Amino acid sequence: MAGILSGIRVLDFGRYIAGPYCAALLAEQGAEVIRIEKREGSEDRFVTPVGADGVGALFLQINRNKRSLTLDPMTPEGQEIVRRLVRTADVVVANLPPPTLRTMGLDYDSLAAVKPDIILTTSSAYGHGGPYAERVGFDGVGQVMSGAVYMTGEPDQPYRAAVPWVDFGTALHCAFGTMAALMARRETGRGQKVEGALLATAVTFTNAMLIEQAVIAADRVPTGNRGQTAAPVDLFRTRDGWIICQVVGQPLYRRWARLMGEPHWLDDPRFKDDISRGNNGVLISERMQRWCTGHSTEAALEILGREKIPAAKVLRPQEVLDDPQVRAMGFFTALDYPGLPRPAPIAKAPVFLSATPGDIRHRAPLLGEHTDAVLAELGYDPAAIAELREKRIV
Repeated sequence: MAGILSGIRVLDFGRYIAGPYCAALLAEQGAEVIRIEKREGSEDRFVTPVGADGVGALFLQINRNKRSLTLDPMTPEGQEIVRRLVRTADVVVANLPPPTLRTMGLDYDSLAAVKPDIILTTSSAYGHGGPYAERVGFDGVGQVMSGAVYMTGEPDQPYRAAVPWVDFGTALHCAFGTMAALMARRETGRGQKVEGALLATAVTFTNAMLIEQAVIAADRVPTGNRGQTAAPVDLFRTRDGWIICQVVGQPLYRRWARLMGEPHWLDDPRFKDDISRGNNGVLISERMQRWCTGHSTEAALEILGREKIPAAKVLRPQEVLDDPQVRAMGFFTALDYPGLPRPAPIAKAPVFLSATPGDIRHRAPLLGEHTDAVLAELGYDPAAIAELREKRIV
């Protein structure tokens, strides 16, 4: 069946993650997404190269289901193409700095002058306001400014997360906002601007930690992998690997204490509730570590699973791909791409709708793969397209 956003056209001027993944989520629900990039390819096309043409793993992931148009929008002819595109579009996605948006004619006022009910979805590092508004930044900016990096690692060595959770979180929120804007337009007939910001996403994800600081001034310091508001919450070495165990709440703690052979700990005031156990997490983690040392990873997970205690193996990337649960659930769609030695496992949007599920319909596009077709749809004949190519507009 057609996706719920079938008939919606999205112009994706985004770069890297926050913009393009937002557009990919809309495409998975049926929207037609046209990815517009530089004639030579945008920088994000080549991050973590895996293909013969230098195409990157990130690009393959977040540009599935899209068509590709190359364009120089800084020229008069290029800006005319942009205007023609906007007249046909419902949404423009552009995570670019405000001055760049204005120069390209992609600011909201310019877009609305061409298509009054257009929706502009944009994101920035810090938000369009405040003393940092003109600064630029990537995912790590949000990570370090949210308190998350300070609280990760050891007191003398903070660590950022290896995965760009701020970028992907911003994309998710922008897709949510875009869907809300489309619903509002259906009711009112009016478009609007949807804004996201990396810093806003990051402090949203760390909000509970910041609430605790604001309300009771906990002044927490990092404790490695050990949790601080419940225990045991930590990574533990087994005979042949590592696992995580997370015990939060009294029912789980009761089962864990009995499994450890420490039923008297249920009456110990040091461990009376989650926060008390977190405050005494060193003792609890030490007990759990002694137990794990006596078990293989498989045996430990079998026992913990039987007791309904949350635990899992720390997996290497290849182990993730081979994991039976990951395979059984079909989280990835294997897609060929010209020049790849083997198909790429592309993760579907991690939300499952029973009546209107999303779908990965086709691979990420080659550079400019659909330029001629898109221009023809806009009214350019073959001679005009050839002239645009000769002038290096497309």
